[in-house]
Amino acid sequence: MQSGVDWLDSLQGRGIRPGLDNIRGLLEGLGQPQRGYRTIHVAGSDGKGSVCCILESILRESGLRVGMFNSPHILKINECIRIDGKDIDDDSLDNVLEKVRKVSESGDIPCTNFEALTACAFLAFSEADVDIAVIETGMGGRLDSTNVLEPDATVINNISLEHTAFLGDTIEKIAAEKAGIMKPGVPCVTIENAGSKVIEQHAKELGCPITVVRPDDVRIISNSVNGLEFSYKGEDYILSMPGRYQGRNAAVAIETVRRLKDADSIESYIREGLMKVHWPYRMEKLDGCPIVLDVTHTKLGSECLAQDIAEIYGKIILVTAMLDDKDLDGVAANLSEVASKVYVSSPDSPRAASAERLAECYRGYHDDVTVCATVGDAVEQALKNDGIILVTGSFRTAEDCLRWLRRM
Repeated sequence: MQSGVDWLDSLQGRGIRPGLDNIRGLLEGLGQPQRGYRTIHVAGSDGKGSVCCILESILRESGLRVGMFNSPHILKINECIRIDGKDIDDDSLDNVLEKVRKVSESGDIPCTNFEALTACAFLAFSEADVDIAVIETGMGGRLDSTNVLEPDATVINNISLEHTAFLGDTIEKIAAEKAGIMKPGVPCVTIENAGSKVIEQHAKELGCPITVVRPDDVRIISNSVNGLEFSYKGEDYILSMPGRYQGRNAAVAIETVRRLKDADSIESYIREGLMKVHWPYRMEKLDGCPIVLDVTHTKLGSECLAQDIAEIYGKIILVTAMLDDKDLDGVAANLSEVASKVYVSSPDSPRAASAERLAECYRGYHDDVTVCATVGDAVEQALKNDGIILVTGSFRTAEDCLRWLRRM
């Protein structure tokens, strides 16, 4: 008999179908599990996963039982559903998958992989009796399958060009889609960015209290491989993740906590929560080898990454592979600045950009670009050089690198 995970994998062929009818049907059949706990709903192009993880850490430190839903996974689908800081176990995942599958099949609901996974997460959090869940959108916001919540707060982090075939070909169009998670009367926290005017106007139309984090209010004290010291509005904090941009993500999380109805009982745990965040593969130096692994895949994200890599490591050897719907040239322009050599490949994904196309982008900015058949081959070639190796470009690139390292 087909396992629950195999069934979920089989839904990949249905692709991406923005809309809320399927998820509403699934949740109706499951008894509306998402209504049994509080939620914070998080969207954005860059850093939304980091904001979710920071929020999770702060909320857990305050004594709450916390669920977190994020995607995509790196090595195992369980990573997408976390309960009290731990990936859902296989038995619990199989249990909720089977329930979602039965509703899908009995109700003739042709759900996609992400719709089914979303329903699994909402059900898992209900069955685990969480107090609050931090929910990351998959893509966009307005028609994302997570947009069926009645959240305590919403978050819209930085906006950049991504998923243009679905969300629109301008920052303004993409911002409008992500603003679709906002709810009348529900506080929203965002950060000043190219899409801010659209978000602020939408908040005004909805009657939605909005807080805008100003990047200039975040001052970096020190940035190292071990983490970040920063000041926000005159208060000093220590974050256990490196990267200047993480200071802005932390500021967004801090403001979100302050907008919760029980903020008075949570705020005192902000500092402890920041110091205990663990978010894998965000500029993470792997133990026992000279590899820094990262999942950056947008132009703005790569600009921030390049600045941080230069500050902490200087010049690096770059291994990169990306998906086809990303700004390949924009990312190449930024990362070429910090690379002594560039090894490009194609990730193991049906949405992969060809290695030759990515190499063509890099050759516009760098003289030493080598095309490799796989990410593993690229890592192997890079390791023949002395120096730090940065592997980045997508979640699937990180997965390919880790699987190659495990075989060694």
